[in-house]
Amino acid sequence: MGVHGEKPVAVERDAAVETVSGSVAGIVFRNPESGYTVLRVAPPGDPQSLFRASETIVVGKTQTVWEGEEIRAEGRWVVDKTHGRQFKADSISCVPPRSIAGIEKYLASGIIKGVGKTLARRIVARFGEATLDVLDRQSARLEEIPKLGKAKVAAIRAAWRANAAMRENLIFGQTYGIGMAKMTKIVQRYGPDAIATIKGDPYQLCRDIWGIGFATADKIALSVGIPADSPLRARATIAYTLTTESESEGHCWTYENDLLLHANGLTGIPVETLSTALEKEIEERSVVAEADDAGGPRRIYLKTNYWDERDIARHVKRLLSAPAPFGPGRVRRAVEWWEARSGMSLAARQSVALERSLSSCYSIITGGPGVGKTTIIRALAQIHAAAGRRVVLAAPTGRAAKRMSEAVGFEAMTVHRLLKWNPATNRFTYDEENKCEGDVFIFDETSMIDVKLAANLLSALPDGATVVWVGDTDQLPSVGPGSVLGDLIKSGVVPSTRLDTIFRQDAGGLIVANAHHVNAGEPIETRRGGESDFYFLRCEDPEQCISRAIDFMANRIPAKFGMDPMRDVQVLVPMRRSALGTENLNQRLQAALNPTGDSIVRGGVSYRVGDRVMQLRNNYDKDVFNGDIGFIKAIDAGDRSMTVLFDGRPVRYQAADLDEIVLAYAMTIHKSQGSEYPAAIVIVHPQHYVMLQRNLLYTAITRGKKLVLLIGVPYAIDRAIQNNTVKERRTSLAGRLQAAFAIAKST
Repeated sequence: MGVHGEKPVAVERDAAVETVSGSVAGIVFRNPESGYTVLRVAPPGDPQSLFRASETIVVGKTQTVWEGEEIRAEGRWVVDKTHGRQFKADSISCVPPRSIAGIEKYLASGIIKGVGKTLARRIVARFGEATLDVLDRQSARLEEIPKLGKAKVAAIRAAWRANAAMRENLIFGQTYGIGMAKMTKIVQRYGPDAIATIKGDPYQLCRDIWGIGFATADKIALSVGIPADSPLRARATIAYTLTTESESEGHCWTYENDLLLHANGLTGIPVETLSTALEKEIEERSVVAEADDAGGPRRIYLKTNYWDERDIARHVKRLLSAPAPFGPGRVRRAVEWWEARSGMSLAARQSVALERSLSSCYSIITGGPGVGKTTIIRALAQIHAAAGRRVVLAAPTGRAAKRMSEAVGFEAMTVHRLLKWNPATNRFTYDEENKCEGDVFIFDETSMIDVKLAANLLSALPDGATVVWVGDTDQLPSVGPGSVLGDLIKSGVVPSTRLDTIFRQDAGGLIVANAHHVNAGEPIETRRGGESDFYFLRCEDPEQCISRAIDFMANRIPAKFGMDPMRDVQVLVPMRRSALGTENLNQRLQAALNPTGDSIVRGGVSYRVGDRVMQLRNNYDKDVFNGDIGFIKAIDAGDRSMTVLFDGRPVRYQAADLDEIVLAYAMTIHKSQGSEYPAAIVIVHPQHYVMLQRNLLYTAITRGKKLVLLIGVPYAIDRAIQNNTVKERRTSLAGRLQAAFAIAKST
């Protein structure tokens, strides 16, 4: 096993289990995620390790070791090809040092913030071999040390207590495979009594700590004595199944029988026990049961999804009750005014879309790329502004908002920034009680808006506002639950217009044409010779696909088109894992584009200054959101932190936050929604077979603004084009909207 990584080793012939003891002279390498550690261990009684020849290299897993501590390791001797003979530990246990020199080194190792070599020497000089006992039981005696002020004494005492608690927490976490970074988050959430809190209800980890799943919580629960068929475990299984089997698939609800069968398959808890747990969840209003109109099984919702759907229907009805922004006579004059002002003559369908939005207080415009959606947004914004109305433009992602602003000529922002998250209250500033300011609200890329965001957004729009949603229903649906844009159109209660005539088409351009070909189930077209904005490169060998993608991103596209590979070229693939997944591609692309520099390692991945990274979840405190792209500006290897620039704004990530970001040289097509890149390299291969479908390829092609390079196998591309099976999401929003307006009409 290598000193700086986990590599295959040769075990010495007939190696027996042995024990190695000694003082930690140095920590050569430590992976905080896995606990994998490489130690220089000096013989007992020699913590200074003056002679390296006397040291042993010990490799194994531990989260809590410090220099100067004494360890006892059980394992076997192995031979590493690079680093020679080492001791591979199956277990490592640590005890505080007993010698004066060991205690001094231990205190100076960084275990106590603010105590370096000089102060450690002064403390040990005063208390000798009793130093650690004094810190544990009589820490007020630190005041006996000359020139050590009360504030410093208090700080050392607090740090020592915190360290003792953290060590206990880390050991607990290590037992269950929870790394240092996540354990730090847990302690931040639950406080010093984190272990007791977890043992009381391990399943709250799934709900409270991002990145910890049901399997880990369930393992803890069973190990601390919670019965396998306990009500606590059954209820946790119900909640988890609703979240993973339903919400993660985009559903707002699931049928009761499906829920119970899935939960039974997950944990083996009898269906009868699960049914009782479900009734308890319903009784306590954690979930909601709704009768099926056709007399089938009940529909079971997570409480939030149920009320989000109801709130959306209520606020759509409220917004549609406002008077029309322009009367019939003014609508036509407004369109003619804009055409004269802009020098453009709208096509018939565009005129219908514009007039319908001007005469409706809530309207929808949909259609594929190049059909004139942006032209209508620009016309609406300019007409309303000329009428003295305050116009607000927004989109779900920062990249979509920036593109909207550049195309329309009005300032645009993200929906999250429009609503203004308040970390102090843990909610949006603008809501049903405190409405947003503005008269006209135009939202782009609305296919990305899920039920939660839609409910928050619509509740914050003021009475009498004019609302326009613009989007492409043929793209991939929102990552979160629901199909809000599709349901609004399906309900028929919101006036909507579909644009289908292609206007944006550069000479020789094929991006828009091929997007529409794919959407219609037709083969893509390419041109031989001459310039184009769309190219296809046949490539069947996965390794060759990778090398071609690297070459085009790093060399050929920058040389031919003058693009910056770090900022202008994006690799898109259907999935994360496999040789042609984002995880492998990102490491290969990083090695080609940014191979050296200051770095830190998390989860086996190096993060370097200059790397392009992506945020994986909404973090309202940092004001960064799922899918935001940034560049690493600085790294502090000492405390494993980094600073990332998002549109020039610095955001600091502590060690515990690093699981929120990933490298983004390559990203999944799902994550690219709402974005547009000067150049997109799209890899489509039989390795991606289970993901290949029409709306996925359509979404990928429409991400390229100036250039799309499609690399892959014709069979896989044909499979994607022909597979138009879109999994229906279980939602009730369309029906709720229709019911709300039927009631309104009857009264």
